[in-house]
Amino acid sequence: MLHLYFDSFQSPRGNVERLPGDPANFVVEGLKFDRPFEKYNLVRRRLHEARYGRLAAERIAAFRPDVLVASNTPIDAENIIHRRLRELGVPIVFWLQDIYSIAMRSILRRKSIPFAGLIANWYERAERRLLRESGAVVSISPDFEPILQRWGVDSRRTFTIENWAPLDEVPAGQQDNPWSRRWNLAGKFVFLYSGTIGMKHNPAMLVSLADAFAERPDVEVVVMSEGLGAEWLRQNPRPNLRVLPLQPFRDLPDALASASVLVALLGRESGEFSVPSKVLTYHCAGRALLLAVPSNNLAARIVTQNSSGIVVSPDTPAEFVAAADRLYADSALRRRCAENARHYAEEKFDIGRIGTQFENILEGARCTAGRAARYDRRIP
Repeated sequence: MLHLYFDSFQSPRGNVERLPGDPANFVVEGLKFDRPFEKYNLVRRRLHEARYGRLAAERIAAFRPDVLVASNTPIDAENIIHRRLRELGVPIVFWLQDIYSIAMRSILRRKSIPFAGLIANWYERAERRLLRESGAVVSISPDFEPILQRWGVDSRRTFTIENWAPLDEVPAGQQDNPWSRRWNLAGKFVFLYSGTIGMKHNPAMLVSLADAFAERPDVEVVVMSEGLGAEWLRQNPRPNLRVLPLQPFRDLPDALASASVLVALLGRESGEFSVPSKVLTYHCAGRALLLAVPSNNLAARIVTQNSSGIVVSPDTPAEFVAAADRLYADSALRRRCAENARHYAEEKFDIGRIGTQFENILEGARCTAGRAARYDRRIP
């Protein structure tokens, strides 16, 4: 079993090291460039994504898996990987985390790129083809089902398994811990945001939050992130707003435990086709949540239906601040939300059940590919 990840891409990650209980044949490898990945230049980014696709395709081909699970891979890289594995007859399970071409269309339109519509249409056709050619598609939200049907993806090969977080690795810890003491946060009321933050997430909401609590010396707004959004926050400093780099995964449980309220943001343009995974990890941590995300997003529905926090529109700083003030003032509400959050995680993140679902899907894709290969060999 081989797990590949892109080590040169700046992004939060889970544990990408072997653990003592891992099987002897489980291998983890990071693919890395000899120069920085061009994340914010669209032309160079596409070239780098294609380069990553070639690296990944050759490593996968050398490993010769029975089946590949492909996830969080850009379309330009995925095209190369799919083409190489089709030559080898290796079936692919497409683990669909986002509808990539919808995000691409939004980015191109926002940046006023020439021929944006034509480029977006190309990516949509490519993504549709990749999904239709996959041995199985596992989507993380039922919200993806209508677009998969519209794109002609065989419903017999599509499955929904909502994402989860490592329940045992992110316990509900104490606020006063080594990490909070290291950053002088022990005993304070902390609004904490952890993970990717781009300009599309509207980081100005966090500045509004810091401004609203400027006269309350016990309150800190902490952001653990890197990239454009984090840099924008550093350029708009506030005395009670602290921007830290992404933390090692081993520090994440204590970092989340240092929070009184955990915060997530998602721009309206992301809508229903992007589910911030940080919200699931937040539930493991057993803290009240404050979300500024579209109401039709799966993360918003999870929080609302399980009463694990407060959800407001991503466009209304005043509502965001009012919800934060309510959580700050009402310790009983925070406690109920925290208990509900951890209860949801314990009920839903059963890795044994989830693992069995994936094993059945992988075996089905492998067997279907095997039957197709035998049929092709009989054709004169």
